Amino acid sequence: MKPFDQKLDIEAILNDLEHYVPRRKGWTWHKRAGRQKIGKFEFLDMSENLKTSIGLPASHAFDSIDPQPKAIITTEIASGRFEDDIRRMRMAAIHGADHMMVIRTAGQSHFDGLIEGTPQGVGGIPITRKQVRAQRKALDMIEDEVGRPINYHSYVSGVAGPEIAVMFVEEGVNGAHQDPQYNILYRNINMVRSFVDAAESKKIMAYGQLAQIDGAHNANATAVEAWKVTPELLVQHAINTTFSLACGINEENICLSTVPPTAPPAPCVRMDLPYAIALRQLFCNVRMRAQMNTKYMESSVREATVTHTLNLLISQLTSADIQSTITPDEGRNVPWHIYNIEAIDTAKQVFAGLDGINEYLKIDLDNPQLKAEVRQLKERAVLMMEEMLEVGGYFESVAQGFFVDSGFYPQRNGDGIARKVQGGIAADTVYPRGKDYFAPVTAHFGDNHPELYGTDDPVSVISGCTFEDRSKIIYIDELDETDNVYLRLEETRRMRDQGIVKPEMEWQHDGVVLLTMFFPLSVDLAKAAALSMAKQMNLQETEVIHTEIMHPMEGTRVEVKGKVPFEIEINSLKIEEKPKMMDEEQLKAAVIAKPFKIIAATVGEDEHSVGLREIIDIKHGGIEKFGFECIYLGTSVALSKLVDAAIETSADAILISTIISHDDVHYKNMRKLHDICLEKGVRDRLILVAGGTQVTPELARRNGMDEGFGRKTKGQQVATFLVLRRNEARG
Repeated sequence: MKPFDQKLDIEAILNDLEHYVPRRKGWTWHKRAGRQKIGKFEFLDMSENLKTSIGLPASHAFDSIDPQPKAIITTEIASGRFEDDIRRMRMAAIHGADHMMVIRTAGQSHFDGLIEGTPQGVGGIPITRKQVRAQRKALDMIEDEVGRPINYHSYVSGVAGPEIAVMFVEEGVNGAHQDPQYNILYRNINMVRSFVDAAESKKIMAYGQLAQIDGAHNANATAVEAWKVTPELLVQHAINTTFSLACGINEENICLSTVPPTAPPAPCVRMDLPYAIALRQLFCNVRMRAQMNTKYMESSVREATVTHTLNLLISQLTSADIQSTITPDEGRNVPWHIYNIEAIDTAKQVFAGLDGINEYLKIDLDNPQLKAEVRQLKERAVLMMEEMLEVGGYFESVAQGFFVDSGFYPQRNGDGIARKVQGGIAADTVYPRGKDYFAPVTAHFGDNHPELYGTDDPVSVISGCTFEDRSKIIYIDELDETDNVYLRLEETRRMRDQGIVKPEMEWQHDGVVLLTMFFPLSVDLAKAAALSMAKQMNLQETEVIHTEIMHPMEGTRVEVKGKVPFEIEINSLKIEEKPKMMDEEQLKAAVIAKPFKIIAATVGEDEHSVGLREIIDIKHGGIEKFGFECIYLGTSVALSKLVDAAIETSADAILISTIISHDDVHYKNMRKLHDICLEKGVRDRLILVAGGTQVTPELARRNGMDEGFGRKTKGQQVATFLVLRRNEARG
């Protein structure tokens, strides 16, 4: 597939899926490029560039460079329709994500067995073999497009953990969450069953070389006062790491899920840094998977982005082998494409901006206050483990509510999660193996006694299990006759085949749009007004997803989502013709042959001059470089003054810049300039051009200008228009 030139064909991916074989297994870490030249800049600590990528919005000003962070960048995807998640994966990958973590929502945490069928409406985890296989197959194609391996990830949890681990190895899944403590504390799975299942699951994951991410961070997402559970987090990480090593997982594939425990308005960097340092010092031989704090995430995109950025600063100052990018979905409950990309770009932007900062800034580990706080966290963690041993071990300490207690250990607030050692889901389902136990499978945990069959390779008895012989894998297509991918694709076929489009945020052609409104009302009235307004716009299924009080009495910002009840035919759309662009030598020759003089200023009450100076000044590549004589009158210039100056100097054109748009003043000034020129009898001989962030060519022409130029306009475009328009006038 060539980059950018065609959409992913989901039906082609589904075709012959029963015979798909993953082309690689195991986790792939970045190749760090170290010091390298990218465009005009030297970067000190980035990974290799992508073959095909989309840079940050500002990259156009830097020769479209797109430096890639040294950390693996994660995006979490959970729309509930795996065919739409595939498209989102492609969008994410071309922006730099190379860890696709396909997650489930809260509902699916309650499943206690291996399910088949679609998870639509319940969550987004690709728990069926078909979903896993389709997405891994699609990622093979996406890897070719962007030019690097992409890691695919999900969850090995619940009482079906070993079965899911087997499927993941068979289907080329590259990483997974696996943490027996998570099952116990948050899903009330029996303690013995959870650790037995985890031993088997981890052994299988070790064979498949999957990266394992633990779930200790859930304690600071659950505790009443998250910043007080940091000693416990260290304990949970220690238990899971030790257990994983005992089960055979290599250190390089053990990833601790670290989340800064606070967020603004708390002094989060100062509070979070000691914990980050303590964690990295204690576990220096394993990997760090950094994730932003979601406990305090509300529905504000801005707030989530700022917290994300501060968390990324912690990652940069300490370390992050994997950087997860949580989106505002957590607070808004809207898993939309755009937020995945925004979060990826936030990480990419911060890491690029902070590249090399560790060469100049070092954490002062000898600072008495910092040193004492780091040591104290370690001591509290050690003391907690000693007390756990005193009371009888991990199981008994969980039964006594040691974990997720919001007291700063050894303080106790009595609000921890307590579980019964003999209770919980799947209690009494673990049985001792007999002395002659034998299973003819690969990557089995514990004594298997293959010697009873005269071999040291148990799988040879059946000539290979599914890990060696894929023909033994039973592939199930669809079990649900009314809710499956084929029916969903059929529902949208008309849209694809007949060139019809609707806006979308989550699923293809879902029709979802986002409205931002402000009302001079209190929050409750503003919400009601916003919903009423959206319904009068004929939006369907309207819902307020964010409110922000500007002042309790003076006004509220409201964001509403809804669905449009109509569609658009693509062939009916009219695309604005792109401005013609003469090359530099042509422009210079034209101006030498016939000199060109312009009058330029910002007009009305507008003091914004930067954009106009970039259009005219030679140092910014403006029209002066082509030989134009530019007479700049300054800012907030009266329109009549511009016209008088043009008459007095025999200028050929007037260029006005107008940024301020209150009360449509930018349109009014355009019309007024046109009218003054008419009144003075010079309209026919002057070319009138308006520019600004709120200016469009169509609206400028409608208000009397010869042309308008908006965002990202270059001097060469304006120069081309002026020369060609003058040539037209000369006939």
